[in-house]
Amino acid sequence: MLTLGIETSCDETGVALYHATDGLLADVLFSQVDIHAKYGGVVPELASRDHIRKLVPLCRDVLTQAGKSLADLDGVAYTAGPGLLGALLVGASFARSLAWGLDIPAVGVHHMEAHLLAPLMEKDSGTVGPPLPFIALLVSGGHTQLVEVNGIGDYRLLGESLDDAAGEAFDKAAKMLDLGYPGGPLLARCAENGDPTRFRFPRPMTDRPGLDFSFSGLKTFTLNTVRDLSPLTDKDRADIARAFEDAVIDTLAIKCLRAVKETGVPHLVLAGGVSANRRLRERLSAELPGTTYYAKPELCTDNGAMIAYAGCLRLQAGHREPLAIVVRARWPITELSPP
Repeated sequence: MLTLGIETSCDETGVALYHATDGLLADVLFSQVDIHAKYGGVVPELASRDHIRKLVPLCRDVLTQAGKSLADLDGVAYTAGPGLLGALLVGASFARSLAWGLDIPAVGVHHMEAHLLAPLMEKDSGTVGPPLPFIALLVSGGHTQLVEVNGIGDYRLLGESLDDAAGEAFDKAAKMLDLGYPGGPLLARCAENGDPTRFRFPRPMTDRPGLDFSFSGLKTFTLNTVRDLSPLTDKDRADIARAFEDAVIDTLAIKCLRAVKETGVPHLVLAGGVSANRRLRERLSAELPGTTYYAKPELCTDNGAMIAYAGCLRLQAGHREPLAIVVRARWPITELSPP
């Protein structure tokens, strides 16, 4: 089965081709960073308009790269949520219209399920992948969740952020330090030169039982530190960035270790944009009793490959969408069911 995957949940247009036996054939991504940088964050209307401009040429690109044509497609997968409603509608409308015109099935994919399954793509390409069941840490700009995964569509939510997601907190802290946009990678780069002993920021909700997260207090603590030291020197920025990153990584690691102990499931899958953070990967790999799995860095951020892969799995299992175009800005992953 050859599946075209389309990702338009936020500010990146991703299109990919995944074959059930041959693996990932082509993957292209256009980032709108330059469009939104001047505003310091994503402008939903601009994101939707740019998805409209990019989808057709990107689809042509992946077909050309793979040496395929529209007639070769067996199905189309698209991000149906969660995400920006207008952006989701662009991708869903394009995907459903294309599938209808070609008389092939289409399937809406849950964005976070696609992130969660992305490391399994390595397994299907011959690399050793995570065994079921496993614990998944989904950590991105919009989500921070711990999920017990017993199978595709069989998920139990163990804990989640009660306010800001970790990736959102990274971006906001970077904005406080005037590091630019997108802030997460820039803050991590700045933290490499920071003194880890100068500041100690709080590790939110680690002194109480449970697996939920909270990063708003850490964000406020960072803002107060910035105000106390202003105007900031380059050293101040690096030291604050290091203290902030250490606090987030410690918090995530403590909760992951707790989840593994409470469930007895030793293996962890790390997924989502923040999972590309080098120090987070090193920390979890060193401290968890089982094996830690994560996708390639290029598959950690939003991309069409993960949508094509997740969609292919569901299409193979017989999952089909009705003709109506339905997208959801909010969509709990626990509402999914096995295909």
